[in-house]
Amino acid sequence: MTKNLDKDGFCSIVDNYQLFYIDLWGVIHNGINLHKEAINVLKEITKKGKEYILLTNAPRPNDVVKSFLENMGMEKEIRDHVFTSGQASLNYLKKNLSTKKFFHVGPPRDFDLFNDFAKMKSDNIDDGEYILCTGLFEKFEKDLKYYKDLFEKNLDKEMVCTNPDLIVDRGDKRELCAGSVAMVFEKMGGKVVYFGKPYPEVYNLSINNKGKKILSVGDNLNTDIKGANLLNYDSLIISNGIHKNEIKEKGIEATAKSYETICNYIQSDLKW
Repeated sequence: MTKNLDKDGFCSIVDNYQLFYIDLWGVIHNGINLHKEAINVLKEITKKGKEYILLTNAPRPNDVVKSFLENMGMEKEIRDHVFTSGQASLNYLKKNLSTKKFFHVGPPRDFDLFNDFAKMKSDNIDDGEYILCTGLFEKFEKDLKYYKDLFEKNLDKEMVCTNPDLIVDRGDKRELCAGSVAMVFEKMGGKVVYFGKPYPEVYNLSINNKGKKILSVGDNLNTDIKGANLLNYDSLIISNGIHKNEIKEKGIEATAKSYETICNYIQSDLKW
């Protein structure tokens, strides 16, 4: 049974855990503004002497996301806790694929992910040795059929996906993410290497988590909660996020079950 924390607050469970993995987009901010109550929770966690990681499926290096958060007004002491799927991807790419030609699927704002080996970028998918997917092309932000046609003759190549999220809400606007493109490629028979939640690597790379009692906080059942379930962490779903309408209509138990996940706690917004 999922326990609702709206009455008792996050403070009622904080002492049960040593480490918190907390999602950024949908929990700490909405892509436009910081959530002040959530920022307060992070400060209270620190006062308690607990550890937290702001674990995000952003397809960009840590420093780029930190700059984005600085522009939003987030303090350095909090920004220092950021770890991105893009950083995990970059570490892998530098170690294994930096000398191979690749075709990039995603917007120009993601170019900073491969600055160090930009000369290996191919403008023709047929010439690339692998596909690097960070998102969707700006001209085809909603047209997944375009990608199906694009990949049709290149299914023998490996795809590296730097953001497993399928969708994200930017303010009141819902947008497709790299995970939706990778799903098209995978359903067609292609092989995808994912970096980010729910896959274990990003958790293990972000901090020493061995032997610690952990709670994962997020608004996405497919990534935040599924990742917690796979790693046997407890989880808290923020209901005013990606699944807001589903939870309102069906309740958290039925909604979580439909995604084959289990949530220990639910809270409308992250509040102390």
